[in-house]
Amino acid sequence: MSEPSKVIHVRNVGQEITEGDLHQLVQPFGSVTKVVMLRTKNQALLQMQDLASAISLVDYFANSQPSVRGRNVYMQFSSHQELTTDQNQGRKSDMDEDPNRILLVSIHNVLYPMTAEVLNQVFSPYGFVEKIVTFQKSAGFQALIQFQTRQSATAAMSALHGRNIYDGCCQLDIQYSNLTELQVNYNNDRSRDFTNPDLPTEQRGRSSQSGYGDAGGVYGAGGSGAQMGNSAAMAASAGGLPPGVSGMNDRCTVIVSNLNPDRIDEDKLFNLFSLYGNIIRIKLLRSKPDHALVEMSDGFQAELAVHFLKGAMLLGKRLEVNYSKYSNITPSSETRDFQNSNLNRFNRNSAKYYRYCCSPTKMIHLSSLPEDVTEDEIVDLLEEHGPLVNTKLFEANGKKQALVLFEDEEQATEALVCKHATPLSGSVVRISFSQSHNT
Repeated sequence: MSEPSKVIHVRNVGQEITEGDLHQLVQPFGSVTKVVMLRTKNQALLQMQDLASAISLVDYFANSQPSVRGRNVYMQFSSHQELTTDQNQGRKSDMDEDPNRILLVSIHNVLYPMTAEVLNQVFSPYGFVEKIVTFQKSAGFQALIQFQTRQSATAAMSALHGRNIYDGCCQLDIQYSNLTELQVNYNNDRSRDFTNPDLPTEQRGRSSQSGYGDAGGVYGAGGSGAQMGNSAAMAASAGGLPPGVSGMNDRCTVIVSNLNPDRIDEDKLFNLFSLYGNIIRIKLLRSKPDHALVEMSDGFQAELAVHFLKGAMLLGKRLEVNYSKYSNITPSSETRDFQNSNLNRFNRNSAKYYRYCCSPTKMIHLSSLPEDVTEDEIVDLLEEHGPLVNTKLFEANGKKQALVLFEDEEQATEALVCKHATPLSGSVVRISFSQSHNT
């Protein structure tokens, strides 16, 4: 092991991990004076304020595995006693280049489609954006962004370098371009000239700007932006986000109040909140029996939950749902951990589930039903929660499914939270709200 040093070497730092995440991890041990993110090696160097802080940190994590955004990271003393400007070449050399009004932006860990309009929303608060060209190269997704002035480009770089567009993904790596003017021939999702709105739209093709790469493959093999459903990145795309949802919230934990303490439990809350994202942990507050904390996997999912569930009726009570002052829920004997649950809905085909997000409705959709299920069995399963107005069994993609209409949203919500993940003839029933108006 290296001799003790104020500089800590951190390994297994994934692209989703930001400088802010590392600051938050080591904050209890003292302040950090310098950070170097070695992105190509998935590593980082942190310089603590003094040697005692660094020693305390390394000693603590020698017996407790540190984890950031679900990824285990590993810490040891660095062979460097101090971080210098030369060692910070991955970041400071970019900052020290001659300012230019055109920025070259590399976006790491792209989980949502990146369009010219999305990038304009991110960069335009720092000055007028004249032109944007996006392209895919071996280094990943990149964009060239031309501001009207150098000052605006410098302000954008200073504010956005190393930041995530969405919580936990789409991290911005920014440097000055050596180009003097962008040429844009088409106004579409891949390129945009905001000074010339009359340019034609092309369907496919390569950008004519030398060295830009293949602009037609922005979304990779996974499909086009329209296939992503109403995900966060659809804010500036055809689908759009619901009114009041920004897609930019970064608080993952929500506090739920006015619960029915005699009937609520962690499983019922999981069944409801998992409609809007993956659940990490849930904690019922023993000092306030009608309160609970729910930690979602990212800020966008938490925003959906707040938007769609505020004011919903659950077990005779009208819910109040707000963002918590706590960034996460600390694991303890009083918390339930769901992050590895196979009932989390957004582990696979998340675009589908984003598309189905809505406020509670009178109709619920049942899937994963037994092949020989009957309507009588569906009625027997759900009728205790309220009169069933109508039921409809049908087959989709070779699998039995059902729609069940209740008299009101509260009855449908109760049925969902109580009967989602219930065994039925060897199958585990999955339930969600349906936006359909008839069976």
